[in-house]
Amino acid sequence: MISALRPGLSWVVLVPVLALVVLALTWGRDLPGVVVALVALVLGGAVLAAVHHAEVVAHRVGEPFGSLVLAVAVTIIEVALIITLMLSGGAKTATLPRDTVFAAVMITVNGIVGLSLLIGAVRYKITLFNAEGTGAALATVATLATLSLVLPTFTTSRPGPEFSPSQLAFAALASLVLYSAFVLTQTVRHRDFFLPVTSAGVVIEAEEHADPPTDRGAITSLALLLVALVAVVGLAKVESPAIEAGVEAAGLPPSFVGVVIALLVLLPETLAASRNALRDRIQTSLNLALGSAMASIGLTIPAIAVATIWIDVPLELGLGSTQMVLLALTVVVGVLTVVPGRATRLQGVVHLVLLAAFGFLAVNP
Repeated sequence: MISALRPGLSWVVLVPVLALVVLALTWGRDLPGVVVALVALVLGGAVLAAVHHAEVVAHRVGEPFGSLVLAVAVTIIEVALIITLMLSGGAKTATLPRDTVFAAVMITVNGIVGLSLLIGAVRYKITLFNAEGTGAALATVATLATLSLVLPTFTTSRPGPEFSPSQLAFAALASLVLYSAFVLTQTVRHRDFFLPVTSAGVVIEAEEHADPPTDRGAITSLALLLVALVAVVGLAKVESPAIEAGVEAAGLPPSFVGVVIALLVLLPETLAASRNALRDRIQTSLNLALGSAMASIGLTIPAIAVATIWIDVPLELGLGSTQMVLLALTVVVGVLTVVPGRATRLQGVVHLVLLAAFGFLAVNP
């Protein structure tokens, strides 16, 4: 990923500009199916380009601000997709934030973690990682998910799985505090807990990175990041009717829209985690997976909470019984995977089967 920091006219430069042009040509128009498909491809490319440019800016400013830049950029994309669909869908999208965040948790904690462990174990027979850092990350994810997604089902101030305004404010504030505390722990106070460990048991004190980009390169990436984010928000609005119609035409439940959003947003992290697993950097893969889960909850929920001040749509965050069972099983399996500090193919397969169960039940609830 960092190797792509060299300046030049590449796809990461062309795609944001192309996406902005496509947005100008398609905004407010009824589009045929072929054009809708092309717009979807451009939207996906804009998401990948936005994450790339966020990584360039993050590499330039350094830690801990770099992690925040990347997390905020990804959160803007996720929140933009959610809000545009909520605005077009009305009351029937009341559960969309919950469905998207829960899908993100399942995809990261089971999908990305499981795939990374399986790739690492197939190539190196056994994978080693730091149990202290990974355990702290998993504990934070579990706490965030419980406070934001489980408790609303059992509170009594509002009918249904909803928070009252004061409860929502507390959950949003708690999410920000937990996420901020984790970022500080990972990047400043206990950075050694999150350093990669090779399959031979060697701790990698410093990763090999390219030199930070120049000021000019960072400013260029910042400008292209802003262009890409504007394009993503606009194209999401253009695509929102097609996404909802496509899910309905396929006979899928409305909650599957959240799965689509989570898959799109988490694609760059999945690719990056897989590459690190191939390089025997399982700890880095786990950092990416669990960090993405934390950002998805810890930043998205507060952003959605603020957005509901202006969006007159009910917000149902509480999980159903099936989802809570999957979440509880994911946490238990995650703990058993993390505690030994090593894993084999079996642990990877177990997590991937849990992801498959989530996907199957998302299609057949």
